[in-house]
Amino acid sequence: MKESKKELRGSIVPLVTPFRNGSLDEAALAALIEWQIQSGSHGISVTGTTGEPTALTRAERERVIQLTAQVIKGRLPFVAGTGSNNFDETLHFTRFAQKAGADAVLVITPYYVRPSQEGLYQHFKRIADSVEIPLILYNIPSRSAVNLEIDTVERLRENCKNIVGIKEANHDFSHITRLLGKLGRDFLVYSGIELLCFPVLAIGGAGHVSATANILPKEVARLYDLVLEGKWREAQDLHYHLMPLNDAVFIEINPVPVKTALGMMKRISPEVRPPLAPLSEENTRKLRAVLDRYGLVRP
Repeated sequence: MKESKKELRGSIVPLVTPFRNGSLDEAALAALIEWQIQSGSHGISVTGTTGEPTALTRAERERVIQLTAQVIKGRLPFVAGTGSNNFDETLHFTRFAQKAGADAVLVITPYYVRPSQEGLYQHFKRIADSVEIPLILYNIPSRSAVNLEIDTVERLRENCKNIVGIKEANHDFSHITRLLGKLGRDFLVYSGIELLCFPVLAIGGAGHVSATANILPKEVARLYDLVLEGKWREAQDLHYHLMPLNDAVFIEINPVPVKTALGMMKRISPEVRPPLAPLSEENTRKLRAVLDRYGLVRP
């Protein structure tokens, strides 16, 4: 396996994909990446759930991966989201990300088709066997309608040396605890649930992939840093400080509130593509009130 030269730990930010007038906004994407780097984020991921991959054409998705690698220039780890519910497409994007210079790929459990655990095992193993890049599994039962069980993850880890971790967007904290207990804390487990970022760090997780980091990158990265420094009380305080915003960014389906917030902050146009719709007027008012509490927008 081609080893990643970078430490894949900390706040790996799942960036939105900015659009303007219906097209990919490359300048805004590059600016977001630079802002994340300057804010102290530990890594950047694109074309995951928050990046609206199913709304992108194949060429657009490749361009986002390529552009991100070019802008980062090796300054911090880059994790490309390459999964879909189609095996050949997943393999294509995974190979593309490897060639483009990503440090790892994030591969979601195939959604809609609801495969068996054996089907999931074969899917991920065939992907892992076909590439040399480190692979992070992505378990998100609420979106894919299937849970990647602990025994399946263990089997994959034992048989695929380049499967190095998993993003758990799983509200079941006991599942994540048992996963770490069985696979060991050297297996990279990331929280994909905002309210579980601190708890997962506390039990030995490797970091978090939090949509909130699109809006408060410095603070979300600081949460990991505080735990690493053993400053537990400060980390607890920051965990609760972030809670209102963590709730607000899911007032409607992700990434609509996040892109709306970044629009209010004048960083991107808040455009989403169908079938997503703009944030409702009522929820826009609620989101603005929360952002005002953090000093991110004017009243």
